[in-house]
Amino acid sequence: MEILVLLILALVIVLALRKRQKRPNSSLRSSPDEIQIRTRTPAKAAQPRPFDHATAKPETAPVSITGPARIIDGDSIVIKKTQIRLFGIDAPEIDHPYGQKAKWALVRLCKGQKVRAEILEKDAHGRTVAKCYLEDGRDLSSEMVKQGLAIDWPKFSGGKYKHLEVADARKKMWLADARQKGRIHVWDKFAAQKNKSV
Repeated sequence: MEILVLLILALVIVLALRKRQKRPNSSLRSSPDEIQIRTRTPAKAAQPRPFDHATAKPETAPVSITGPARIIDGDSIVIKKTQIRLFGIDAPEIDHPYGQKAKWALVRLCKGQKVRAEILEKDAHGRTVAKCYLEDGRDLSSEMVKQGLAIDWPKFSGGKYKHLEVADARKKMWLADARQKGRIHVWDKFAAQKNKSV
């Protein structure tokens, strides 16, 4: 009987040792010295790519202009003699429905403020395209869209302002919407009707 108890006890010890050996190293008990050594070892950082003289280009700082803005229409301003198109939006032309309203909304936003224009590029008409900000950091493009007097132009903005559009903005600014969709015949028809009435 004693031999049977000893065999069972030995079997339990062997099984316990095997179970302990199968555990991952992190669960084994370590001395405080071993823990310190492990935590002080830094992780390997990714190696930077070697410098390539052939493809390297100097990094240019973004160019910006700051000053009072003269308003041309709902999406165009002039700062220090530079005509600027607001990035990513389309507002009605002055002679289109809501065109005057859009211009005067932008006048109210910019009145008494210094506008900062972060220049991005030149557009097809030679105008400077820029993200424009008021002194308090508000984006002029988003403010015009929120007021329902401009619509997002996804081709240029990547849809950045789409979520800010008011429900009926595209119906109100149907000419701007038509331009974005390439339906220039709608513009031509509007111009022809306007010329008849003059």
